[in-house]
Amino acid sequence: MRIADLPRHLGEEVLIQGWLWQKRSSGGIQFLILRDGSGIVQAVVTRKNPEAFEVADELVQEAAVRAWGVPKADPRAPTGYELAITKLELVQQREGYPITPKEHGPGFLLDHRHLWIRSPRQSAILRVRHELLRAIREFFEARGFVETDAPIFTPLAVEGTTTLFEVEYFDEKAYLSQSGQLYLEATAMALGLVYWIGPAFRAERSKTRKHLIEFWMAEAEMAFYDHEQNVQIQEELVKFVVQRVLERRAQELKTLGRDLKPLERVVKEPFPRITYREALDILKQKGLELPYGEDFGAPHEEALGEHFGVPVFVERFPANMKAFYMQPDPRDPSVVLAADLIAPEGYGEIIGGSERIHDERLLIQKLEEFGLPREPYEWYLDLRRYGSVPHAGFGLGIERTVAWLTGAPHVRECIPFPRMLYRLRP
Repeated sequence: MRIADLPRHLGEEVLIQGWLWQKRSSGGIQFLILRDGSGIVQAVVTRKNPEAFEVADELVQEAAVRAWGVPKADPRAPTGYELAITKLELVQQREGYPITPKEHGPGFLLDHRHLWIRSPRQSAILRVRHELLRAIREFFEARGFVETDAPIFTPLAVEGTTTLFEVEYFDEKAYLSQSGQLYLEATAMALGLVYWIGPAFRAERSKTRKHLIEFWMAEAEMAFYDHEQNVQIQEELVKFVVQRVLERRAQELKTLGRDLKPLERVVKEPFPRITYREALDILKQKGLELPYGEDFGAPHEEALGEHFGVPVFVERFPANMKAFYMQPDPRDPSVVLAADLIAPEGYGEIIGGSERIHDERLLIQKLEEFGLPREPYEWYLDLRRYGSVPHAGFGLGIERTVAWLTGAPHVRECIPFPRMLYRLRP
């Protein structure tokens, strides 16, 4: 029986297999807080059961056990019910578990990340991550999208050449993918509506709380979609996943101490939309003046998120700020039909998307303007030569979104094993 299922089996004898998180005693009673990955339960052993009591007396933190007993409701217990143990069996244990109930520095915890993820807080964050991924798939499946894949090894850049990881690919050079977008565009021309969830790699020498070297993206590409439709489906997706997390991960959010009011507001209110130029005006009023054509930094994104209190779309960026494949605005070709979605509460950009250039001549012109070689992109140009249609897409950062949903202070807590500047282990 999984601990999460115990409330449906009150009064029945069950077997729980898990680990000891905490232990305390009071006279002839021992209280064991057990976890099994699905939740925690308080288990009670009394001297009336001497064999089980003796086993419990010897248990140390993270001992693996099998516990037989009868669950019952008890409002005094941490989760509202407890397990009255009838039999207790030790599977394995060892003294000296490194992470004790005291303050540890982030460096120590990251060195022991393989053990740190067992803690209630880290486990709760990873369960919210699971719920986010499940909700994304539910959303796309319900709308007729096809889940596909994109290669990790690529011969070309998507977002620019300065953040590529170069690797040896037999007798030629290859790069770790920055995004699956270009390949998803090809797949969209075959299947119409597609998405994938996979890793991306950026060789950025950044140490901010919002950056990882290896991170995961949920990316979608849609044939016959324009900028307006692209922005609309992004808003629908975010509202859907927030609602799912609120419904299905209430216990985890409670464990994390997450204030639910900002998330509940996200579900109810429409997302504001402002242009890049309007964003500069708002920032100027807040004393954060930024020259036209410069990208937002963390203080600017945080100020915009605070200003609106819900996710806000910033759209129509200067063309030279964004990637070569973004469609210029027909009313003002100096800006592109692109939008970034900035989350509130200081979490910054969580989605970037745009309408893609579908005209071959314009795309060739943009490759030249950006100083990119044409030959590696010939296959990408084929998509504009044969059956080209208006299309659009976006990418959602998994770890940044998890950080926002959970209130985590750093994205390193939002992936099982973070890869950051100067951190490759464990």
